[in-house]
Amino acid sequence: MPDLTQIPVWKKPRTVLITGATGGIGSALAESYAAQGQVLILHGRDTTRLAELSQRCEALGARVVTLTFDLRDACVVIRELRQISQREPIDLALVNAGVTRMLGDGEAVESWDAVRAVIGVNIDGALATVAGVLPAMRRRGSGQIALVSSLAAYFGLPQAPTYSASKAAVKAYGETLRVWLAPQGVAINVVLPGFVETAMTAGFNGPKPAIIPAERAARHIRKGLARNSPRIVFPRPLAWGTLWLSVLPQSLSHWIMGALGYRAPDLPPKAEDRFGPTLLSTGADRAATRGRPTSEQNVTQRTR
Repeated sequence: MPDLTQIPVWKKPRTVLITGATGGIGSALAESYAAQGQVLILHGRDTTRLAELSQRCEALGARVVTLTFDLRDACVVIRELRQISQREPIDLALVNAGVTRMLGDGEAVESWDAVRAVIGVNIDGALATVAGVLPAMRRRGSGQIALVSSLAAYFGLPQAPTYSASKAAVKAYGETLRVWLAPQGVAINVVLPGFVETAMTAGFNGPKPAIIPAERAARHIRKGLARNSPRIVFPRPLAWGTLWLSVLPQSLSHWIMGALGYRAPDLPPKAEDRFGPTLLSTGADRAATRGRPTSEQNVTQRTR
């Protein structure tokens, strides 16, 4: 049971875990939390950028621990995070890592290897991270977990069907966890950002209204977490717009999205002839028959 005499952990977390720390939002959050007396557990797959980020955070006074495991390997994620939770009790876990993949011209359907690559990080990796840190938090009756979703969870982007679906799943998962865990002293928050100036957003082939710098996004997130806000949404005008799209009649919402320039690439002539083989064949098979990279290579392997 939580100790009601203690200051809530979300007011001043001392030990902070950030997955996807080498991405735009992740790096901005790490440097925002870096200070004397802070412990930062930074996860990232880009070892060079992770080392550079660690040095910057240490220069600001933080003690840094780095992790480089593959988030798609759930068993490793859970084991490593449970072990480190014993050594470094985690006050705040920012489940931030994510990848995306845009539909390409001439594709009849998203290939299965590309779908799995996105789901493996955005859903499997997120849930495994929670499974790794949650048991220790429940035992202490104290902790906070922030799951980074997207405004695309309200109404998906036609250029990125699997990405949008993965973020809707993370949103629903976090909202459910909050109801379950609040009485046990563990706070759950869902972060729903719009367009943020990151490498991942740079690869998005569509309009990017109200885009903001990563540093500003980090300030929004920290402010919301300190208040233990159930949902941290920004920017507000775009958030209201996507919420309305989710409740309007589908035909009207689709017309609005098209009018704003959000359209999936056109299908090639007689695309239906390739639908079955495209879905069932491997990326290597398609590369050989089409003379193009495999879908795994087309996935944007960048964190936020």
